[in-house]
Amino acid sequence: MAKHKIYTMSFSNVYPHYVKKAEKKGRTKSEVDEIIRWLTGYSQEELEAQLEKQTDFETFFAQAPQLNPARASIKGVICGVRVEDIEEPTMQEIRYLDKLIDELAKGKAMEKILRG
Repeated sequence: MAKHKIYTMSFSNVYPHYVKKAEKKGRTKSEVDEIIRWLTGYSQEELEAQLEKQTDFETFFAQAPQLNPARASIKGVICGVRVEDIEEPTMQEIRYLDKLIDELAKGKAMEKILRG
């Protein structure tokens, strides 16, 4: 099966869209970063290094220090697809992140977004 185009897309090209989406709804870049760190286990410095290197999505998730086991509790629909039903691992990680950013933009409390 051919790889999805998004896998080769630079994470740093999409990251500003996550921040913009959050900020349009009164949330912050630091909240976006906190979500990404929670999901992937990257430190802030490691996250910034990945952004600087313009790492693609596939590499970004493959090199994540510790994917949060609680991410399996992320449920719901993103782009018309239930995230819990996505079988391709990298695409599921991408959609988990999309879902968390959506929850942030919808005003959900950080504790709930981070499955606390």
